[in-house]
Amino acid sequence: MKIATWNVNSLKVRLPQVLDWLALHQPDALCLQETKTEDKGFPFAELEAAGYRALHNGQKTYNGVAILSRNEATDVQRDIPEFDDPQKRVIAATVAGVRLVCAYFPNGQAVGSDKYEYKLRWLAALTHWLGQELVRHPRLALLGDFNIAPEDRDVHDPVAWKEQILCSTPEREAFTRLTQLGLADAFRRFEQPERSFSWWDYRMMGFRRNLGLRIDHILLSPALAADCRACAIDKEPRRLERPSDHAPVMAEIGAD
Repeated sequence: MKIATWNVNSLKVRLPQVLDWLALHQPDALCLQETKTEDKGFPFAELEAAGYRALHNGQKTYNGVAILSRNEATDVQRDIPEFDDPQKRVIAATVAGVRLVCAYFPNGQAVGSDKYEYKLRWLAALTHWLGQELVRHPRLALLGDFNIAPEDRDVHDPVAWKEQILCSTPEREAFTRLTQLGLADAFRRFEQPERSFSWWDYRMMGFRRNLGLRIDHILLSPALAADCRACAIDKEPRRLERPSDHAPVMAEIGAD
């Protein structure tokens, strides 16, 4: 099974790129973040024509998450239960026996800000809920834009980013608490090139100079991690005209 995650930074803008990517890589499921559209504006028909059923949890202009899958998705959950939040950041469903949780983590804006405190509350609520989900679904994958670079090696300039947003100690500790649930970082299960990133700022020739962060992740439950055969960042879509500032991350689970 091939699963992937991609913050597309507006599906309306990036739909042709997504369709091309699906045709090229043929994932069994693709999780999208920052679709930036309401459900009524989501391109269900175009994706169905490409062979993918879609589930969406959207809102106008901001946020928005989706799961695209070849097989039918069941047991759909939108938003974090018992966490009052108008922002559409989470959608979960079971596809081919795997519980997929697609999440767009809050950015947090700046350490110490109200949005930062919201981010930490959101992370705590997500972690609590996932602890329950793992009991119900031993084969679980958490995919998305985490807006957290978990280690210094995930940052192009660790000194400049030290204790800044996306790299602060409380954020990294929250990431660790997710892994302490038993979730493994699929990317780090394999030898990877140095300076591997999934996001680059549009400014200052960030991509060309590889001034990036690794903030898009796939975390796998023990049952899936044991079966994970590969995980990689696909930088090619970032080279396109009008790209998202994020690149897709893919993991392969099970036999080749």
